Amino acid sequence: MRTDIFARLDREPEPPKIEAPRMSRHRIALFGGTLAFYLAIVWAVLITSWLVALDWKVMLFRPYQQWPELHPFLDYYVVLGQRGPTAVMVACWLGWRSWRQHTLRPLLVLGTSLLLLNVTVGAVKLGLGRLGPHYATQIGSAEMFAGGDIFPSGHTANAVVTWGILAYLATTPRARRYLSAVSATVSLGVGLTTVYIGTHWLSDVLLGWAAGLLILLALPWFEPLIARTEAWIFAMRERWRERRDGTRPVADAGPQPVLLPQSMATDGLGAEAVAAPAEPVVPAGHPTAAVRARAHGGHPARPGSMPVAPAGVRRPQPHTERGPRAGSPARPMTGG
Repeated sequence: MRTDIFARLDREPEPPKIEAPRMSRHRIALFGGTLAFYLAIVWAVLITSWLVALDWKVMLFRPYQQWPELHPFLDYYVVLGQRGPTAVMVACWLGWRSWRQHTLRPLLVLGTSLLLLNVTVGAVKLGLGRLGPHYATQIGSAEMFAGGDIFPSGHTANAVVTWGILAYLATTPRARRYLSAVSATVSLGVGLTTVYIGTHWLSDVLLGWAAGLLILLALPWFEPLIARTEAWIFAMRERWRERRDGTRPVADAGPQPVLLPQSMATDGLGAEAVAAPAEPVVPAGHPTAAVRARAHGGHPARPGSMPVAPAGVRRPQPHTERGPRAGSPARPMTGG
């Protein structure tokens, strides 16, 4: 017959395993189409195709000179694509959601997406080294591998990822539709604003949109890692709280045997049946050392400060009559 411990262990459920979520066919098809579009843009710029000629036509058109009245407004609007301000704004909102929902998932999703954005977009920027319109040296040239860092557009990719996170973390289909429309509008406007100002080619913006969308579509594959990171952070927080509050269990040294007086041993209590914690070490010459020595010598002190007589010695009975007061002369004895 099994004991209760083994029966309880058999009834305990196994911890759930974190598996990568299965992406729908629609998402996989969208990811594959976006990746193909990304590679096509890169290839078209590398071979200096018609897309590079279109970049030059738009740049020589100089939109900022055609509609100068839009310039003051668009100078502020393009900030919605800068990584620092947008990350702070979105992080504040997601931090409030994390506090309300008692979870770190919103902030961890944002951090993961920004990390992927820095790695993927930054690597392509430095690897291709394309120069911007203001630094172009030869008309009709793709300006590749010249030490630049504008292909793809970081403003555009950051706008897609940062504002798209709000739609990705939406809890209802209706909120997801509205936030998707808002993020698409903001990222589209930021990309076109960079073309208007002249800081990016049109192909830079197209590649930035594709780069940001690829990151959003790939986020479900990182959900298991996000969940494990959240569990690890919560576990570390609990350990820190235990150390701060002093509630962490301390290893017990075990009970220490003590000697019993003979009067207790005669009542049927063995010395091995009673245990007490070890006494602290008292240095030699301390006043308590003599008291402890007398206690272990067969004269332990009772709680009522009544000394215990050694075994075999009868304790004298207390006097019932009151003796003479201290200092008063003794009354002489008289006969008869």
